[in-house]
Amino acid sequence: MKTSSFALILGLAYFAAGLLGLIPAMLVPPPADAPPTTFAVLYGYLIGLFPVNIVHTLINLAIGVWGIAAWSGRASSVGYARGIAVLFGVLAVMGLLPLTNTVFGMIPIHSNDVWLHGVSAVIAGYFGWRDPVPAAERRHVKHDRRQHMQPVARERRYGLADRREHWGGMAAA
Repeated sequence: MKTSSFALILGLAYFAAGLLGLIPAMLVPPPADAPPTTFAVLYGYLIGLFPVNIVHTLINLAIGVWGIAAWSGRASSVGYARGIAVLFGVLAVMGLLPLTNTVFGMIPIHSNDVWLHGVSAVIAGYFGWRDPVPAAERRHVKHDRRQHMQPVARERRYGLADRREHWGGMAAA
């Protein structure tokens, strides 16, 4: 898979998560023992799994737009993968610490967000720092006609009157 394809897939996933975070029906109220946040607007668990609030949702939308821009070539897809790897790696570690699991009361990144950010960071790190895959050249394909160039007169002996026709003779009129 190309790094730009990875950027598109992750970008669409986070953009969709951001859009779902804006729909109150997709949010389950947080449990009583959930850490409090100062931004309580749209605070809840997205589809009952991931804690989000309005700031977290806006960040998910921004990450999604950045990924789509990296896929389209407006931003670097390798830079996107590396940035996501570092950002989500830091967020995963912060989500494990009780003092910073709400980013100082602004964004909830605890519970299932920890493993989501950790897995996203590892996958993004793979695409960001892997060796570039060399592009295969078409001229080395086994049945490429350019390797078996024949004069036009010889091709006509085989029944190919026009190069646009297929082997086996003239096309029916």
